Amino acid sequence: MTTPPAAHLRPWSPADAPVLRAASADPELARQLGGSPFDDDAAAAAFIASRYRHDDHARNWAVDDGTGTVVGSVGVTSVEYGHGTAWISYWLAPAARGRGLATRALVSAAEDAFALGLHRLELGHRTNNPDSCGVATRAGFAAEGIERERLRYGDERFDVETHARLATDPAPDVRPLPIAATES
Repeated sequence: MTTPPAAHLRPWSPADAPVLRAASADPELARQLGGSPFDDDAAAAAFIASRYRHDDHARNWAVDDGTGTVVGSVGVTSVEYGHGTAWISYWLAPAARGRGLATRALVSAAEDAFALGLHRLELGHRTNNPDSCGVATRAGFAAEGIERERLRYGDERFDVETHARLATDPAPDVRPLPIAATES
């Protein structure tokens, strides 16, 4: 018996556009990706090029299930080296949920950010999304409070619970996803 390939993080690629377009068909993900599903692969590729950058100020990772198929995303953005802070976000396609991939991806992205010298990572989830809260908590992000009507999707506003993890916090007991080598 052969061992199945291991899930890992890697930078987003324009070739991932069809998978991103398909994921955007989920109403919850469409909300987070701009409000509506991508019309075509070109629109999804443009989103990848503009929003899923991978550089010194934004490190967006595709969650690869080990077969070359992207099943989610985790990103460290708004990197502020002066204060050593960044914002972190994540999502998984519905079929990939419930296997611990989001938690493991979040731990990996946090470790990568701390290795860059960042000290504080912040995230927020809608208060009506307890699954996302569980991901953040399992990944070592402590709840810090509620921001009223912080997010707007369409005409609807949502309260957000903020979480943060410091470089000095204890590491969670979670096996991170490996990060594939990036091209230089």
